[in-house]
Amino acid sequence: MWRDLAPLGRHAATGGYRRHAWTPADADCRSWFRAQAESRGLAYETDRNGNQWAWHGDPAAGDAVVTGSHLDSVPDGGAFDGPLGVVSSFAALDELRRKGAEFAKPLAIVNFGDEEGARFGLACVGSRLTAGQLTAEQARELRDADGVSLPEAMEHAGYDPDAIGPDPERLARIGAFVELHVEQGRALDLSGDAVGIASAIWPHGRWRFDFRGEANHAGTTRLEDRRDPMLTYANTVLAARKKARLAGALATFGKVAVEPNGVNAIPSLVRGWLDSRAADQETLDRVVAEIEQAAAERGARDGVDVAVVRESFTPVIEFGHALRDELGALLGGKAPVLATGAGHDAGILSGTVPTAMLFVRNPTGISHSPAESAAEDDCLAGVAALADVVEGLACR
Repeated sequence: MWRDLAPLGRHAATGGYRRHAWTPADADCRSWFRAQAESRGLAYETDRNGNQWAWHGDPAAGDAVVTGSHLDSVPDGGAFDGPLGVVSSFAALDELRRKGAEFAKPLAIVNFGDEEGARFGLACVGSRLTAGQLTAEQARELRDADGVSLPEAMEHAGYDPDAIGPDPERLARIGAFVELHVEQGRALDLSGDAVGIASAIWPHGRWRFDFRGEANHAGTTRLEDRRDPMLTYANTVLAARKKARLAGALATFGKVAVEPNGVNAIPSLVRGWLDSRAADQETLDRVVAEIEQAAAERGARDGVDVAVVRESFTPVIEFGHALRDELGALLGGKAPVLATGAGHDAGILSGTVPTAMLFVRNPTGISHSPAESAAEDDCLAGVAALADVVEGLACR
């Protein structure tokens, strides 16, 4: 499975993946998922929000155990973030069938669409729509960098955008959702464990900073006469790093757009996107407020107007202790429990259905990069752990 999936959406020059929502690369991944489902005799379906489901047993029976993750990527992302969870889910089912396990509950494997938000700027669109955390009206306003709306992209890919919206009936049929994911950090590498269990997801969000100055000639305008938004932006990037470090939080400007974007032109507009995360809500709010204040103060000095818009936000997610503890018992009480700063579909669904997560060791801690990796033995340990969990939750 890994060998068949690996080339899909991979950029030849960078070695990274560009599996953005509703693109040909995404379609290839979706075709792969459907082929895996049908080759195993699973009932395949796509829900109203474009999420893919593969069912073992009767979906209408209720109290289903669901596992899976996503197949899309950030720009030039790694091979493991998302796909490891989907591949491991199929492999865990294969292992349980090999053992002759008898299922007492339906099992579903899911591929949630547009988890990374690389194209439309909002993470976990598929699961947010399903859980009602994103309305159909809000989704229809999402646009990519070329101005293509989410409905237009879905329709071009052969899906019905008029159907999108909350799916409470589907969620009501789920008794537990367990997502396996490569760890996006080095906690397991440092502890020497191949597999861990998630305790919580830090609160996190995305903010757009608009720095508006005045376009002018780079070769004739005196420094004293400039209203250069790039200076304000650069100072804000440095301030974000400092404020986050002092608070024990995280803050990153990872995306920037410049107008008119000419080498010999002073920009009129610099737009930067901030990603910030912290262990608790109070710390996150304080860090973002301090970054905004630093931007405003520098903007006043530079003659630059600063506006900030919060584009997305996810509060702290504390995974339910009952299911988390059950996973720990099923894994022999040996798997460490750890928090993460990364968002996941499991976090979105946690307010509606019992959810839990397994992490597989990442020896470098690198993620959202072609250098992301996990050893084969650790991946197989993750499959074995997921199979044990599914067997404990869904089988007689």
